[in-house]
Amino acid sequence: MVQRKSKINLKPGKSREALSITHPNAAGIDIGSASHYVSVPPDRDDEPVREFPSFTVDLEALADWLKACDVDTVAMESTGVYWIPLFELLESRGFTVLLVNARHVKNVSGRKSDVLDCQWLQQLMTYGLLRGAFRPADAVCPLRALWRQRGMLLKGQARQVQHMQKALTQMNIQLTNVISDVVGETGQKILRAIVAGERDAQVLAAMKNVRIRASVDEIAKSLQGNWRVEHLFALRQALDMFDFIGTQLAECDREIELQLQGLQACDGEPAKGKKRGRARNAPKFDLRAQLFRMCGVDLTRIDGIDVTTALAVVSETGTDMSRFATVGHFTSWLGLCPGTKITGGKVMSGKTKRVANRAAQALRLAAAALRSSQSALGAYFRRMCGRMDKPKAVTAAAHKLARLIYTMLTKGEEYTDQGQDYYEERYRQRVLHHLSQRAEKLGMKLVENEQAA
Repeated sequence: MVQRKSKINLKPGKSREALSITHPNAAGIDIGSASHYVSVPPDRDDEPVREFPSFTVDLEALADWLKACDVDTVAMESTGVYWIPLFELLESRGFTVLLVNARHVKNVSGRKSDVLDCQWLQQLMTYGLLRGAFRPADAVCPLRALWRQRGMLLKGQARQVQHMQKALTQMNIQLTNVISDVVGETGQKILRAIVAGERDAQVLAAMKNVRIRASVDEIAKSLQGNWRVEHLFALRQALDMFDFIGTQLAECDREIELQLQGLQACDGEPAKGKKRGRARNAPKFDLRAQLFRMCGVDLTRIDGIDVTTALAVVSETGTDMSRFATVGHFTSWLGLCPGTKITGGKVMSGKTKRVANRAAQALRLAAAALRSSQSALGAYFRRMCGRMDKPKAVTAAAHKLARLIYTMLTKGEEYTDQGQDYYEERYRQRVLHHLSQRAEKLGMKLVENEQAA
């Protein structure tokens, strides 16, 4: 019996090439908390695999050894933040450093030790089979760290507000039932007076702002409690911690302003746009003008994007979008583009991949705020909500916001909203066009109803 050899027909322009060496001077490093295992090409040293402790003097010795071995490209695999000191040191010494995804190399059998891990990284990097994770420009990294620190402080301040509410509830002070925000002007006056020793409910209720809908009597009734000492102590400490974090936030805002001033790429002021209320947790300085001088465009002209969302995205990505070849690469890095799970030519799933991306989280929050916007983006979001469930609609709208930001930063063009009516008319024209094409295929003709018109 003669067996026929099956032929594999490759697509035109596609050819299967053998692996070639693209980085002959590559090294691999497996990062650990206490020590790092480093592998260089076998012909560069009699001991091509070495272990270096994580102390700074040993990291300097590691970099010197790589220089002596004529290494110019380094691939490292790590978890947590153990890689940051070595990454920054090697980058400052002129090496091309790539932090690779552990998922790309973990499914290889036979690697049972750290020594083999670093050797495998070195081999894969030599043949150009690894890609580094995105890291913004070194000048943007301080801004990113400061903005993340500010977010952590805001979370800590929110926890202290919860402690205040808990202490009030334990004393049966029902202030939160008549005032929506205990850290507003009225709430803060009343809480600080309570901590100072005031117990008269009428005196405390008289501190209310004129915009509070509840009457003085209702507020006074809510301020009748048991005033237990231990709960008053907890309330006092929560207020002190709230104030302390507030001073730290002010210091953080000053540092962010200094970093933004150092990243200015143009002069001028942004054009007047829609009048919007200042975001509650936004920095006190003119963040919109600083962002305009940094980016060259006003990202807040996009509906749903306020100054905090714009800074959250820019601090994570920077303003140089050349690291992303296309807008599709940018939205894929954000985890907002549709998935491509295809088997046998059939699309099995279009679900987006799960990524922990702070910029994507900010864009999703901005997209959710479009539900009541009378803009083209608001109309798009509401139409998506009609077609799919809410989380998918939020992701679709966030994907569109990301594409707009990428276009503005790459082309330097301002965004102009055409309005909800313009979007609805464009959508109507597209529907009519598809209906007329389908009718034509069926041998029919679509005729407009003059009476309805």
